[in-house]
Amino acid sequence: MHIQFITTGGTIDKIYFDALSQFEVGDSQVKAMLTDALVDFSYDVTPIMKKDSLDVTDEDREIIRAHIEASHHSRFIITHGTDTMPETAAALRGIEHKTVVLTGALTPARFRTTDAVFNIGMAVGAVQTAAPGVYIAMSGQVFEAGQVRKNREANRFESTLD
Repeated sequence: MHIQFITTGGTIDKIYFDALSQFEVGDSQVKAMLTDALVDFSYDVTPIMKKDSLDVTDEDREIIRAHIEASHHSRFIITHGTDTMPETAAALRGIEHKTVVLTGALTPARFRTTDAVFNIGMAVGAVQTAAPGVYIAMSGQVFEAGQVRKNREANRFESTLD
């Protein structure tokens, strides 16, 4: 089994610039997280972009989709910013014979208290066990694309079916 991680930016990879008092998307933390977790499966990390999800466009979503469709791999985890993650997941629906799981973090992976490591672990479990399709692994749950939203007030992801 091989998992291809696709990084697109988002909070999971943000860096705080103290002198500037702002955050910017930095290099992906996925490889470091997987190394620290002592994972024992084949994977690679492919950076596609470094964007805040509010800056991800429909053209960017097409680039992600084309990459997955052209790949010989069948399992993908996409790290993505949380604000437009549901829109990207919806745009990827319909890719045949591939399992795609989007995940990210509500706080940067570089922070001591972050949901990033947990969310990556959830995504790894989901991509190995879910049927082909597109999913979001956030807030301790796995949601099907098109059936999830970010609740900004509660700072969590939740089903649109409830």
